[in-house]
Amino acid sequence: MQTALTLFPDFALILLGYGLRRWMALGDGFWVGLEKLIYFVLFPALLFNAITKTPLSFAAVPLIGTGAAAMAGAMLLALAMRPFVRLAPISFSSQFQCAFRYNTYIGLAVAAKLHGAAGIAAMGLLAGGMVPFANIAAVWMLARHAEASVWRELAKNPLFLATLAALAWNLAGFGVPAPVGQFLGRLAEAAIALGLLTVGAALKLRGALGPDGRGAAAWLLAVKLLAMPVIAYFVGRQVGLSGIHFDIAIMFAALPTASSAYILTQRMGGDGARVAWLISASTLLGMATLPLWLAFLT
Repeated sequence: MQTALTLFPDFALILLGYGLRRWMALGDGFWVGLEKLIYFVLFPALLFNAITKTPLSFAAVPLIGTGAAAMAGAMLLALAMRPFVRLAPISFSSQFQCAFRYNTYIGLAVAAKLHGAAGIAAMGLLAGGMVPFANIAAVWMLARHAEASVWRELAKNPLFLATLAALAWNLAGFGVPAPVGQFLGRLAEAAIALGLLTVGAALKLRGALGPDGRGAAAWLLAVKLLAMPVIAYFVGRQVGLSGIHFDIAIMFAALPTASSAYILTQRMGGDGARVAWLISASTLLGMATLPLWLAFLT
């Protein structure tokens, strides 16, 4: 109960975003512009600010390894359902990514609640480290239907680039001048609240899953919200994760699917309607499952 109350402000912001999108005549252009501002400016600033302030060590290697193992397990489980569902190849390729992609906005908000700046830094390292893995797998599945370059996608991903830049800056031993740090801090303060509002604004529960898509949707949601955290738990224990890194690994694995899955699907001519439905369903279900996972950790 206490964990659910702790996360209530973040989930309330998501629901507020949903309401604002539908009850205020701000226009789609407003939300598209806000999403771009967050994605290209505010969240990269938050990641850079948090990572450059955190001492780095090889202790992060098991954390990243646990995240990769959880994602790989989710991918295999998603592939395992292929022979049992009647989905067009393009539809399956589009929905495949919903089993393992993660919502960084929610992750950073929850990490801040759990462990403050140290939690944001750990989540930033893990999320940034998993960007290549997630994008390569998602683009590879869709690439048979559209021309796309995995490396071009990575080169345009601001979260990945911000993480790389922050790691290089940190490892080089450079400091961040106080005025610059204050500037980045102001941007970071705006990032989480606005990011959660856009998550809610993007919710779309109207969709034609169709009889052939319900079983696949149920399986993918179970993999993302239940199986992936279980894998992270057992792998994390095996590699000796504890404390902040263990908490962040489980939380990362339990996150709902990222809205970027829909953007990629649309860009590559995939089944956007079903992906949008899965993202929305995983976000709403995640409001129930994520507090349960966090309560299990305490």
